[in-house]
Amino acid sequence: MLPTNVSVVDYASVRVFRSHRRFELSQYMLSRYKTMSAVPSDTVKNKSRIYWLRHINKLRWVSLGVVFSMLILLPLISVYQNYVAAHAYDLLMPDEKRLYDVMEYLTESFTSDPENDLDAIKGTTWSGIIFGLKLSDPLAVLGQIFAGLGVYLPFLLTALIPVLLTLIFGRVYCGWVCPATLIYELNTNLGAWLHRSGLPIGQKHFDRRIKYLVLLVGLILSAISGSVLFAAIYPPAIIGREIYYVMALGGFGSGIVFFVITLLFDLLVARRGFCRYLCPGGALYSLLGRYRLLRIKRVAEDCNDCNKCNAICEFGLDPMRDDFGQECNNCTACIAICPTEALIFNIRQKDLPYQGPGHLGHSYRTSQQSAAKNDGAD
Repeated sequence: MLPTNVSVVDYASVRVFRSHRRFELSQYMLSRYKTMSAVPSDTVKNKSRIYWLRHINKLRWVSLGVVFSMLILLPLISVYQNYVAAHAYDLLMPDEKRLYDVMEYLTESFTSDPENDLDAIKGTTWSGIIFGLKLSDPLAVLGQIFAGLGVYLPFLLTALIPVLLTLIFGRVYCGWVCPATLIYELNTNLGAWLHRSGLPIGQKHFDRRIKYLVLLVGLILSAISGSVLFAAIYPPAIIGREIYYVMALGGFGSGIVFFVITLLFDLLVARRGFCRYLCPGGALYSLLGRYRLLRIKRVAEDCNDCNKCNAICEFGLDPMRDDFGQECNNCTACIAICPTEALIFNIRQKDLPYQGPGHLGHSYRTSQQSAAKNDGAD
């Protein structure tokens, strides 16, 4: 039915325009269908797989956020369990009552015995229990072996799963689990913002082998002193300990001073400097992940030599020249930023040797044109 405020000519023009647009859309969809039908199914699957790889880095941030949140929540649960066990709600201070009420509200729907049932997850990333499974940082176990000058088998077994995962996936603890990584990467973003604002930031480079010396010296000093000294300078242990102090005891310990110094070192001296050059845990995980099975691989045929992968790498590696090495933690930041989807995961024990410039880049095209001219001249 023709609207009363629209002329016959205008109404007919609108109908014709809409019909034309529907025809164009149908033609476009048909052409896309023919194009996709002509592409081999393997190619479509590979492109789809690469598309999802680009978003794995977001999952990594979720993982880091969950770990950090658990480190905040677990001390609160521990304090709440103490309040429940004391059976003295009326004697609590107003703030303590508020915490008790909040925790009771959060847990009452899935447990009637918080004093015992909430023990399913305990500890920190240094050492803890997850639903009865005891896990420890390999550095904690190694430090204890040297400090005690002996091997305690039950404690040694708690590092078995982290070690196996490192042998398969490489230095993933540093990129996917370490609570300090979340803060260090935010600190890197702050450094980038300061740099864009015209303020100087640290760009120095040192020998990465320094951290292996730190690991060796720490083991020797632990053996001499009988104490696991790594806990005093190892950022994941410091973060877990300091969060517990704040949540459960209402204040920071001395470890926070050292951690702030590492942040300033990263900001003013060397980008991600502590993890690159000084972290004893990073040294141990790099050694364990030297022959990891899961590696990032550059597909030279799809690479345009834009250098974005090198720029985004927190550890100063050289993906554009196929140099990932044992320092790579498979964080997938390079995969996420690659504009041509030239970086993928690959199963192999060693990195590929340098494959030459990317085939979509200027250097490769220039060399191909020069070769073609030389062949023509011959």
